[in-house]
Amino acid sequence: MSLLEVNGMRTEIVTRTGTVRPVDDVTFRVEAGETLGLVGESGSGKTMTGMSIIRLLPPGGAVVGGSVTFDGVDLTTLDDAGVRRLRGNEIAMISQDPMTSLNPTRTIGSQLREAYRIHRAGSRREADERAVEVLDLVGMPRPRERLSAFPHELSGGMRQRVMIAIGLVCEPKLLIADEPTTALDVSIQAQILQLLDELKQRLSMAVVLITHDMGVIAGHADRVAVMYGGRIVEQAPTATLFADPQHRYTEALFESMPDLELDRQVDLATIPGTPPRLVGLGPMCRFAPRCRFAGEDCRTLDPPLVAVGPGHEHACFHPRGTDAGSADDLGRRRLTPDRTAGSAGPVLEVLDVHKRFGLRATRLFGPKRAVHAVSGVSLDVRAGETLGIVGESGCGKTTIGRMLVGLEDPTEGAVAFEGQTFRGMGRLTFRRRRRDLQMMFQDSAAALDPRMSVAELVAEPLVAQHVGTRAGRRATVTELLEAVGLPPDAADRYPHEFSGGQRQRIAMARALALRPKVVVADEPVSALDISVQAQILNLMRSLQDRFGLTYVVISHDLSLLKYLADRIGVMYLGRLVELGTSEEVYGAPRHPYTAGLIQSIPLPDPTLRRSTAVLGGELPSAVDPPSGCRFRTRCPLATDRCAEEVPLLLPDDDGHHAVACHYPLTGARPVGEHLDLQPQGMEHR
Repeated sequence: MSLLEVNGMRTEIVTRTGTVRPVDDVTFRVEAGETLGLVGESGSGKTMTGMSIIRLLPPGGAVVGGSVTFDGVDLTTLDDAGVRRLRGNEIAMISQDPMTSLNPTRTIGSQLREAYRIHRAGSRREADERAVEVLDLVGMPRPRERLSAFPHELSGGMRQRVMIAIGLVCEPKLLIADEPTTALDVSIQAQILQLLDELKQRLSMAVVLITHDMGVIAGHADRVAVMYGGRIVEQAPTATLFADPQHRYTEALFESMPDLELDRQVDLATIPGTPPRLVGLGPMCRFAPRCRFAGEDCRTLDPPLVAVGPGHEHACFHPRGTDAGSADDLGRRRLTPDRTAGSAGPVLEVLDVHKRFGLRATRLFGPKRAVHAVSGVSLDVRAGETLGIVGESGCGKTTIGRMLVGLEDPTEGAVAFEGQTFRGMGRLTFRRRRRDLQMMFQDSAAALDPRMSVAELVAEPLVAQHVGTRAGRRATVTELLEAVGLPPDAADRYPHEFSGGQRQRIAMARALALRPKVVVADEPVSALDISVQAQILNLMRSLQDRFGLTYVVISHDLSLLKYLADRIGVMYLGRLVELGTSEEVYGAPRHPYTAGLIQSIPLPDPTLRRSTAVLGGELPSAVDPPSGCRFRTRCPLATDRCAEEVPLLLPDDDGHHAVACHYPLTGARPVGEHLDLQPQGMEHR
């Protein structure tokens, strides 16, 4: 018998607008020591499946059919007290957002002790020792000191380690990990996933890994279940699914993924439409309205799960390979091959910029402290190009972006727009020139005023700059909503009525209202599903061609920038450490940090599984950064020279690909192969 067996599970949630069925006839199993990946878009039922297993449902929700058998016990027949004894003890869950899951008013130690003492009834001293033990187990630096820390005092990666530690404090048999790395940098993501793999082996745990990232699934799941519309539409061993996906939805997910080998001259494949509302659905394939292969049978009948191989089954009337049409027959737009983006002169220049944020002294009359957010960065942004800026959280990417549009002033140095520095402009001149510089913020939900309609939000920049008449502004709003792919009736609705991808389109329309020359996009798709990401990326490129835009795209997603950017700047702890074309940076990275970031990318190919995280440790503090090369504390090639001398950003012999490293790497690397960290001019440490 499997550790977990879910058979025909159905979950319903009673709401004001009707009864929602987010989980409908779901069946799967998980063996001890196995990782099952649950994958699909937002709204497919992944998270609600995990919540249903442990009966942690919202008000009005209940499991109304089927069975959930864990270690021989049917959880659907247990009373609430029985489920509580299992929850957190033998079955644990890691939530998606640790910042909202951890209590901000309580220390890390108190939250770890609580989980242990509820289930194990130990003393406070025993709970403290267990808390230190599990924090050490998940790789938390200085675990005993962290017991007195509050969640806001920890980085995102550390908070996620705390969530894992809380889940493991009672050594559960089953761990449900709901998007455990969605908001993390690629390097921290690799560390967390490697940690989960190691803990699974050490503790013989079963893991249900819920994610929309197929690269994560490829590297860390033994089997995969693909969900859509509350149902499992395909499941198979990981290698089988990636080699031979059968369901048209699975195929569409793979097509939508940006990776390091995509043709930058072709639009990304997208899945048209949106997932269905799970209210009052009749017999039909729920993917049919979005499927280019759907027939009449798909619209009137429920497709059953059909076995097509060992452990491989799908629910599709017209599976891959049985109909005319192929993955290449998508009607995608091909861009002009001789595109000359960035060949013009610089429109923006960053001139030896420093930015420091003052902090309160830790004691009365103590020394002043400051966060060194940006330290001596110089670069230019060329008209018509897309410049990507990549790096881990805390490296200064967003601060650079805010200085580019004038939302922050440099502490030292200057930012120039079309040859004139911001500080050299008069107040009114600067306000007028700001029309040409717009920013799309990372969190569109927080950036859009919930009290304003979409029409008011898009027109607000026009009102603020006294541009046009009321009728003219209405016409501009209508034109922009059409340009970003929103229906005309969207103008009268409010931000909360839209999905994440639609809100990002609203933010884009707002940024274009004043017809800017430069748009700075800060993590424009970081929180979106891969299918919605593809739609937004295609939209950004089409708008760039239509309006002649210059983009600065800030992201920790290297696959995204490889596809979208003409040039890429790599930042580490406030410094620019590498700058070159996307082909140069990815094909032959010269800085060990860049090489480590590329090696950490989760590739959507199980045959290229990586066993170790390349970039270990946490980013050093920007309050007291390391001397010399700031990457030296994490660099496998560091020498005494790296601690004493600050490396300068210098171009290669061709005068293009620049790197700030005393021992730059050389040589190209095929995608998927491990990087050989052998530097130029140094055969050994």
